[in-house]
Amino acid sequence: MSESGSGATSTYAAAGVDIEAGDRAVELMKEWVKKASRPEVVGGLGGFAGLFDASALARYRRPLLASATDGVGTKVDIARRMGVYDTIGRDLVGMVVDDLVVCGAEPLFMTDYICVGKVYPERVAAIVKGIAEGCTLAGCALVGGETAEHPGLLGADDFDVAGAGTGVVEADQVLGADRIRTGDAVIAMASSGLHSNGYSLVRHVLFDRAGWALDREVPELGRTLGEELLEPTRIYSLDCLALTRTTEVHAFSHITGGGLANNLARVIPEGLRAVVDRSTWTPGAIFQLVGEAGSVERLELEKTLNMGVGMMAVVPADSVDVALTTLADRGVEAWVGGEITERTAGDTEAVTLTGDHAG
Repeated sequence: MSESGSGATSTYAAAGVDIEAGDRAVELMKEWVKKASRPEVVGGLGGFAGLFDASALARYRRPLLASATDGVGTKVDIARRMGVYDTIGRDLVGMVVDDLVVCGAEPLFMTDYICVGKVYPERVAAIVKGIAEGCTLAGCALVGGETAEHPGLLGADDFDVAGAGTGVVEADQVLGADRIRTGDAVIAMASSGLHSNGYSLVRHVLFDRAGWALDREVPELGRTLGEELLEPTRIYSLDCLALTRTTEVHAFSHITGGGLANNLARVIPEGLRAVVDRSTWTPGAIFQLVGEAGSVERLELEKTLNMGVGMMAVVPADSVDVALTTLADRGVEAWVGGEITERTAGDTEAVTLTGDHAG
């Protein structure tokens, strides 16, 4: 008799962990991981660690490795409720690699972590497909990851994703606040929508308060609410790297949680400020809908959502034309959204938003 007195032996499967389903998920994801590679990747999927040939860094005089990690937040709930899993991975990659590129680093590779209540092989493979597609868009490799099944802690349909990335930048080419000067221009790059931030507010407003359903057709959006909310995060890393090759760039700012002003402020040096003019762009319809449906004041929207700007670049005034041409050639909608000025005595704000949005 067993110690429990039940007369039955316990198994991992009886506890809710399906090893065979995990193996099946690995087989299904292999083709996607294979597509998200670089020449420096050594070996394939299945080892205990991903290998990356660091001898490629020998061409650098003083290579600095950059590291970033992030998740997707409560946007995963939208994917779960819609049963669409092959886009959320692009959001994950965007959150990580676009943090790396802010300092001028080229993203080299990523690893992912997928936590589920129950392994459904096709679902896990779809998530990895999105991650691999995101890595391809970012020019980096997906060198490995982990899928963890947590029965009892998560419901069978619940899941979460996280990832970590590594990049490299030449030490004397690191971008940031120390390069910014008075008279620099602030270039704004359009977001694809909400990206992956502020979804707790969005869900509260549109679901809890307004009572909207994901399959609701929204004329202002030209599609269903669910389709809009699942629009993948735009990945800017290759676009930003192209800018650094074609013209002088002083800094980038990835507009994520905290909104435009708070994120841009992170790269503005003491004594200077960025003045951003709202009249230079019109946020997408989803931002206005969230504001109206929840009676959310503009200040609250601006400190929570990206308001239509996913990345900003600070460049010398004489670099603007080349910068805008480079971005246009790459299909990135961009415009001059502001400038860098001296901060007046007693002014503690590093970023000032002026004017009203056009349209």
